[in-house]
Amino acid sequence: MKQDLRKILLAMTLPLFLIFILYIIKILEVGMDWDFTRLGVYPMEQRGMFGIFAHPLIHSNFAHLFANTLPLFFLTWCLFYFYRGIAPYIFFIIWIGCGTITFIIGKPGWHIGASGVIYGLAFFLFFSGLLRKYTPLIAISLLVTFLYGGLVWQMFPYFTPANTSWEGHLSGAIMGSLCAFAFIGYGPQRPEPFAEEEEEEEEKSNTNEEEIIKQAVSEKEELTNHATGNPM
Repeated sequence: MKQDLRKILLAMTLPLFLIFILYIIKILEVGMDWDFTRLGVYPMEQRGMFGIFAHPLIHSNFAHLFANTLPLFFLTWCLFYFYRGIAPYIFFIIWIGCGTITFIIGKPGWHIGASGVIYGLAFFLFFSGLLRKYTPLIAISLLVTFLYGGLVWQMFPYFTPANTSWEGHLSGAIMGSLCAFAFIGYGPQRPEPFAEEEEEEEEKSNTNEEEIIKQAVSEKEELTNHATGNPM
């Protein structure tokens, strides 16, 4: 029980730290009357390249940040709890890959916000669970679908407001899906069917063999002792 609780709390470390940084940045921006929009991605221009790394940290206003807070925390926690062995790699690839694709396909203008990362995490968790065919991970896939299934419409310009970066959403979805396929052989895997039963049978077989060997040795010793006690 303590180990499970420790695992849960450990998986919260990065999400909580990330959320803390996002709010500190926004409070500084508003409090100091600064404008961090230019730290976002500006497609196909040199001034927008730094945004590939920084754009998920910047939000247009507190409403934008509030909207991203809960899904970012929950999906990041799911990633680090269920895929802790590969989670840092997945998170980094989605973060950078999302910004890179947005830089290539985005419309002119500043693209900011963690929405692309959220889409990447959601699509990774969804496809990874289905591809691995492992019940706990499939359950997470279904939960993500139930909670965030409506996100898919925000990947297309027809359903997205003009001031929303559908390109960032699509970029995140692409990276999350690619990661699900690329890392399918790493991280948690479905246990082999009847693996535990086979191990138990193997242990029993080994135990029986040891008993037979011991019995044979014991019988041989008895025969030797008997022969020694009755000389010809």
